[in-house]
Amino acid sequence: MRKVLGTLIITIALLVSGASTSLAASSTYTVQKGDTLYKIAKTHKVSVSTLKSWNNLKTNNIKPKQKLKVSSKASTAAKKKTPSRSTEDNVVKEIIVNASAFTASCNGCSGVTSTGINLKRNPDVKVIAVDPKVIPLGTKVYVEGYGYAVAGDTGSAIKGNKIDVFFPTKSEAYKWGRKSVKIKILD
Repeated sequence: MRKVLGTLIITIALLVSGASTSLAASSTYTVQKGDTLYKIAKTHKVSVSTLKSWNNLKTNNIKPKQKLKVSSKASTAAKKKTPSRSTEDNVVKEIIVNASAFTASCNGCSGVTSTGINLKRNPDVKVIAVDPKVIPLGTKVYVEGYGYAVAGDTGSAIKGNKIDVFFPTKSEAYKWGRKSVKIKILD
């Protein structure tokens, strides 16, 4: 557990310090213990589905010391994967979903998403829980009334066109309630 936390802290420090630019420039990455596809994708500014495609992965399972292709020399796709906050978003699809809210502080909740995001340590992150058959994990989205987020979790009640949006406090989650919203799936 301490090694995983240490890896997470180092990754965050590298991202904050700007070292992610040099990592993103490398075309391969060696998987470290505790890595997830989501974390690697975020570090290299690509989607999980793109990583899976580049590496012919059928599942999200990866192993330490595994070499992954993390950039495409033929295109600038990695730069286009970060959702912008402008009118230049590349919207792949728009759907109407039933949206409810969740927090990391419920009884029995670990606070860690199915893609490895620790919501208790990162309360400002924008994450939604999805049905991966409808919206693949790692997909960047724009949720009406919530903002830009990543599909980073699943839930037993999240099936079909339903999502859960993460809020750091119960009061914010209750304020959101349940509503029908438009979601833009971004490329």
